[in-house]
Amino acid sequence: MERNYAAEITPSMDGNTVSVYGWVESIRDLGSLKFIVLRDMSGTIQMVVKKGAVDEKTAEKIGSLSREYAVKVRGLVKKNEKAAGGRELLPKDVEIVAVSDTNFPTDITDKTKSHLDTRLDWRPLDLRNVKNAAIFRLQSKIVNAFHTFFHSRGFVHTFTPSIMGNPAESGSEVFPVVYFNRQAFLRQDPQLHRQLAVAGGLDKIYEIGPSWRAELSHTQKHLCEHRTCAAEIGFIDNEYDVIKLEESLIVHIFKTLSETAKDELDALGVRITVPKSPFPVLEFPEIYGILESLGKKLKRGEDLDTESDKLLAKYVMEKYNSEFFFVNKIPFSIKPFYVMRDGNSDYARSVDLYYREIEMSSGGQRENRYDQLMGNIKEKKLDAAGLEWFTKFFKFSVPPHGGFSIGIERLTKQIAGLDNVRETVLFPRDPERLVP
Repeated sequence: MERNYAAEITPSMDGNTVSVYGWVESIRDLGSLKFIVLRDMSGTIQMVVKKGAVDEKTAEKIGSLSREYAVKVRGLVKKNEKAAGGRELLPKDVEIVAVSDTNFPTDITDKTKSHLDTRLDWRPLDLRNVKNAAIFRLQSKIVNAFHTFFHSRGFVHTFTPSIMGNPAESGSEVFPVVYFNRQAFLRQDPQLHRQLAVAGGLDKIYEIGPSWRAELSHTQKHLCEHRTCAAEIGFIDNEYDVIKLEESLIVHIFKTLSETAKDELDALGVRITVPKSPFPVLEFPEIYGILESLGKKLKRGEDLDTESDKLLAKYVMEKYNSEFFFVNKIPFSIKPFYVMRDGNSDYARSVDLYYREIEMSSGGQRENRYDQLMGNIKEKKLDAAGLEWFTKFFKFSVPPHGGFSIGIERLTKQIAGLDNVRETVLFPRDPERLVP
């Protein structure tokens, strides 16, 4: 049978015969009339069964249906303004393709909200909830918007290694793996390999892929395995070229979603506004003064904490009416060796993007000068020999360059208005969760 998805069936198809494959979401039996809601990946459609309107064999099958049975239904579309979507389905043939246990370990509906841990333990059932499935349709459209943005600007899509011979930043927060007869590591972020691509002449690249951090963190915004979209560009003047690129990307994503993701946003009960550019840019050390005026005192050189993030987000909204803002010139002492120091100051040309109070990305200008790069390594007391695989190429005229890496799950979480980033991962990995 030719398949029609529920979202494709419109009132204008009144009188047409269609075939819907999906699950039985609910059954309401009024004796002479049955209302059965069918659900597929795209949404739902109501099937209406009148007593005597179908043959005995079909009536018997319909009578044996229960919640979450998988079915194939061929039927007639009938326009009905009172039904969800303005249409309903009058069945001709019903085929039961799989039956279901009726003792559900987690609530698929939103009537009684299951605990997130229970939902994730039974994730395939949890995904049958239309709202939860909408998260991943939305995320797919976000990722597609990444691709269309970069392709339209002539970027090359690249892939970098997931297995590293040396930790990219330090020996902490990495997952060791056995690589034949020696130790290797799952990447924290393939930042250095993207820089080497620029050194090789690919000075407009982007990548979408996973990274891992062995953080014993249980916050609502951390994962041990996450995915990012990262970009790197060469021949920049300074980190503000990176800021402009990332800002344009965010505007493009929101424009795309406002045009293509109405169904997903409606399912999630979310409204989005395309952000106006330019986004506000807050810089250190002035940020310390802003925070102090808001009642929060941080020592010079200290990083922002969660309270600081919330205060700055509120400050930006009140002063600039913007949900997005950049934090620039982050203290050099807390940044990796590959960032560029801002002159002789204590700050770096390092940039974080915030969406409301959550950090979405990190980036900025990289150090492209060999002598300064080696000086950074020495200052941060790192093993120069262990980083030679990376640094040796900087002897051969690497142009000024920079980039950023956006957390796809975090961006999805914020756009979808969710409480926990784990909701945006099909099968999340955190310090306790390794299955399913």
